[in-house]
Amino acid sequence: MEKSSKSVKNDKISRVLVIGTSAGGLHALKKLVSQLPIDFPLPVLVVRHISPDATGNVLIEELNKLNTLSCQHAESGKKLKPGHLYLAPSDHHLLVGENLKMLVTKGAHENRSRPAIDPLFRSAAVAFGNGVIGILLTGYLDDGTSGMKAIKKCGGICIVQDPEDAEYPDMPRNALNNVEVDHCLPIADMGALLQGIISEKLPKRLPVPGDVLIEAKIAERIFSNVPAVNELGEQVPFNCPGCGGVLWQIGKDKDLRFRCHTGHAYTAAYLLAEQTSKIEETMWTALRMFEERQNLLFQMAKGKKGVGPQSALERANMSQVHIDRIRAILKSAEIEDREDIPT
Repeated sequence: MEKSSKSVKNDKISRVLVIGTSAGGLHALKKLVSQLPIDFPLPVLVVRHISPDATGNVLIEELNKLNTLSCQHAESGKKLKPGHLYLAPSDHHLLVGENLKMLVTKGAHENRSRPAIDPLFRSAAVAFGNGVIGILLTGYLDDGTSGMKAIKKCGGICIVQDPEDAEYPDMPRNALNNVEVDHCLPIADMGALLQGIISEKLPKRLPVPGDVLIEAKIAERIFSNVPAVNELGEQVPFNCPGCGGVLWQIGKDKDLRFRCHTGHAYTAAYLLAEQTSKIEETMWTALRMFEERQNLLFQMAKGKKGVGPQSALERANMSQVHIDRIRAILKSAEIEDREDIPT
């Protein structure tokens, strides 16, 4: 329910505030939203990584207790209103569509997440151009970095939480390492910064770069096909962990990302993490099958004499060699998993 005490106008909306966060996001968002006035003149869209079986109701309730913005889950087709905060529902992407209406979709996962930060940031950059203010807060890995680049390309303003101030500094640090952000500061200073930014006149809007527009349209599922992704990069000999299809490489060096034609997208860090997860899953399956095979061979060798039973016993003992090797690999993989997380 909306707070009746608000008197914000819903005229032409030329600016929007988009926020992305992951681990540690509840505390960070409360600290940020508490600094915003009740008549904050911008709509606020938020993506926080949550599990598919979560509701996000706790965050909405906690933010509404602050008595600043009117906070609710985003609803597809609803128009954006100043002074309102819209949270991406669990297991759904939140996008800005045509006529400044929200799109809540079940599109392909991006960076292993749905909702993901990058699709929101890109869609806002397409819809609002240099009227976008993007904030990236605490979290693991590097979701949000690509979206920050899209905001920057369209002339928007990029704000990153100081990694020293973040409970989980990976997301802010990766953005700082890969994007020329406009501001890096603690959350406690962001409220005053935002007030200063929105008091300034918007410069002339820049045209939306083609690659940003294509990726935004793919997230909307307007089109998602081979010719579209061909415009973004070249095919590489990797399979998409999400659907098994071919991946296209987008960018290189620090901007290295990958996308398949059905819509799944990964930064290099997320693709490595997903590959590591698939390898571990495969190894556990192989371990189970070897142990089951060994048990069956032991059963075959029991209570019988002759070449057959002896051969079964030998093969069962040989299986232990493979079992020990797989267990050793799984043990070493625990260390490699930690090394796969970028800093």
